[in-house]
Amino acid sequence: MQTEFDHIVVGGGSAGCAVAARLAEQPGARVCVIEAGPSDRDIRVKVPFGLVNLLGSDRRNWKRKTVPMAAAGGREVSVPRGRMLGGSGSINSMVWFRGTRADFDAWGLPGWDADTVWAAYEDVEARMTPARLPHPHPLSEAFGAMFAANDPHAPPTPERESAGVFHTNMRNGARWSAADGFLRPSGARVITNAEVDHVTFEGTRATGVTLRDGRRLMARAGVILSAGSIESPMILMRSGIGPADDLRAAGIAVRIDATGVGANLHDHPGFGLHFKGQGSGYGLTLAQLPAWALSPFQWLLMRSGRLASNTVEAGAFYALDHNAAPQVQTHFLPFLMGWQGRAIIWGSGYFADVCLCQPRSRGRLRIGVDRDTPLIDLNLFGEAKDLDDMVRGVEKLRGLLAKTDFKGRRAPEAFPGADVTGDALRETIRTRAGTAYHPVGTVALGGPLDATGAVRGAQNLWVADASVMPRITTANTNAPSMMIGWQIGGFVANAARPDQRNIA
Repeated sequence: MQTEFDHIVVGGGSAGCAVAARLAEQPGARVCVIEAGPSDRDIRVKVPFGLVNLLGSDRRNWKRKTVPMAAAGGREVSVPRGRMLGGSGSINSMVWFRGTRADFDAWGLPGWDADTVWAAYEDVEARMTPARLPHPHPLSEAFGAMFAANDPHAPPTPERESAGVFHTNMRNGARWSAADGFLRPSGARVITNAEVDHVTFEGTRATGVTLRDGRRLMARAGVILSAGSIESPMILMRSGIGPADDLRAAGIAVRIDATGVGANLHDHPGFGLHFKGQGSGYGLTLAQLPAWALSPFQWLLMRSGRLASNTVEAGAFYALDHNAAPQVQTHFLPFLMGWQGRAIIWGSGYFADVCLCQPRSRGRLRIGVDRDTPLIDLNLFGEAKDLDDMVRGVEKLRGLLAKTDFKGRRAPEAFPGADVTGDALRETIRTRAGTAYHPVGTVALGGPLDATGAVRGAQNLWVADASVMPRITTANTNAPSMMIGWQIGGFVANAARPDQRNIA
């Protein structure tokens, strides 16, 4: 087995695949991608509706949970993360958004301004070819016409109030992940089912990685951590880079005291409204059983039908304050979703959520005493204004839905129920809200990292994934993760050249 490479990329997810592809463009470059989970060669990955099953998988999902969070009713909240090639991009709903130009300008970092980032997105989208979901449910089409001034055939945009059927990274009715668009064409060496324990060093220079099974792999030019907002900081901390007191408590020798590693953790908080009624959306009913029985054949033969749905088919962006930019994103699913502990229940209906685009609350990830289990504290609603805005968001969404012409498919609100308002609604959100599964920020650019993604105080070590976001992007984070991988992959490639020009 080859054990020495030019670059080692830890994590074969959305960002890591883009990093590998960028590095592999260099003539003669030997790039290795190490993925903790298995291959993505699983029919559930390719079938868009298969994500419903994959989210419950033990083998292909890290299935992380938060610690009990005081401001969220003392609850633990699920933090699903993909654990296979394609990463979370192999179990997500494939919704494609860049974010807003203001998101990146607000970072205030060289190489990350909106104009530069938009050019990088052009490169990414040439490989990923996002396009409008081809066969949306009639409810999704109706939802997309929510705003009178909105073009119902255009995708919604976080730049302004808008609604519509989502664009997704699918091809021919099947998932097209970063593993398809970036990794496979790159020619990089891929090692699956190999979990990295820590980075190895000579002095302050990263030299490779040690796997959990004891194997060592060497990297002549550098190591790039692209394991995600939970696992990348965990690997750094196991390598001795993190808050000194936490490391010592876990029995880890301190290499670099970096208090910012694990800090700044945040996500889009989300709370869903469930609607249930005969003749509305998809669901388990006697009348729909024949269509469900035929759906595998429709997908196999024509790449259409219910299994070709990414579930999250449409959505909207809207403001809470007059003349403000959108502050809320809504994801619309034309499926009945359970709200009493089971995702799939008997009946038909639809679902729409409220997600804050720019939450104020910040949490922290810490290393556990056993070194391997992260202590994840999203500090959900730690800032009371987030909960205030969630209540306002639900109230406005109810009003928007009431005015939407669902053409005879309207269903009543089953949970929490239209009569739940005021303080009762606030308490329901506080004790039932989760997130949009977009954790970011735990190894932020401008903090533990310089603007190129390089770890401060170390050489030949970079981080490239959603953990580097100083502030979350407005809307889903999968496309930004690929862009980040592509950008930092370029910085790493430049650093390996004699005429390198680093960004401070």
